[in-house]
Amino acid sequence: MQTFGGMTAERLEKILAGFGRARIAVFGDFFLDKYLDVDPALAEVSLETGKTAHQVAGIRHSPGAAGTVVCNLSALGAGTLHAVGMTGDDGESYELRKDLAALRCTTDRLLLVPERRTPTYLKPRDQTDPSLAGEHNRYDTKNRTPTPVAVQERLAEALDALLPEVDAVIAADQVEEPDCGVVTTRMIEFLADRAKRWPRIIFWADSRRRIREFRRVIIKPNQFEAVGWEGPPPGARVELDRLVEAVARLRRRTECPVVATRGADGMLVSDPEMTLVPGVRVEGPTDPTGAGDSATAGTVLALCAGATLPEAALVGNLVASITVQQLATTGTARPDELPPRLALWRQQHGE
Repeated sequence: MQTFGGMTAERLEKILAGFGRARIAVFGDFFLDKYLDVDPALAEVSLETGKTAHQVAGIRHSPGAAGTVVCNLSALGAGTLHAVGMTGDDGESYELRKDLAALRCTTDRLLLVPERRTPTYLKPRDQTDPSLAGEHNRYDTKNRTPTPVAVQERLAEALDALLPEVDAVIAADQVEEPDCGVVTTRMIEFLADRAKRWPRIIFWADSRRRIREFRRVIIKPNQFEAVGWEGPPPGARVELDRLVEAVARLRRRTECPVVATRGADGMLVSDPEMTLVPGVRVEGPTDPTGAGDSATAGTVLALCAGATLPEAALVGNLVASITVQQLATTGTARPDELPPRLALWRQQHGE
């Protein structure tokens, strides 16, 4: 194993210059992140139940899950973005599609399926407390029955139609219930087949529960998923030697590169040889929400721009180090924020 030797400012600028040419399809579970800003000073007591009636003073929403990847790709200046997935025929679908359009992401291949619900994370929070402590309990709306085969066939057709027009496909598997979302067992097999047929396209997969099921696509497990460690306690880390062995096994199994994230410690990539890519150390409070999605966006965009896998992983680290500093929201990073962050990374790692 080696440690990544570094990147010059000039090399980063060359990679960033290629972001605007990237054509990317995001295939997966598009959620709506809906925030209810509650004003505690307006709280009332319900006459009927005697319980507190929290008063919503503002409503915000943005694309979540696969949509979070789109948010980050758009903020980083990706050239062309396509959403491939499904929503219900409901108000959340309207809000989600409106938000995606504002991100320059086409939604003509985001299927409208009346018998399904638009997955939604409803997030009430105290508007007077911007910290994580201000968050109330979340309410989730998900589809909990298997996705019909006919809908899966339509999803495959929608992605097939885009393949001649894209440089990368990012599969974002968010729904934990088996076969109840977009990235079903059938679709995982479909992606493996298309990756073999389209070797010029970068296929990338991230999954909450099924990362080990993917084949012939680049996978991004976190360190715990890579070694099969379920429910790690807060602050846990996987020993590097153990992670190296696990990534090597996954590489043989998937027949494609593996990118293992290590939180603030960066990433471990399998190709062209096992390489440790350190992260950026940041000070102050952080919020890891969406950090993996922002790392995905930065890494895939860099690959589209011609970066090697270690170089792309460093770009992903830079992006994630910016987004984790944005509290109580799913953060994004802009291209102009990356050169100063690279300078900080070089300073921290002795360049």
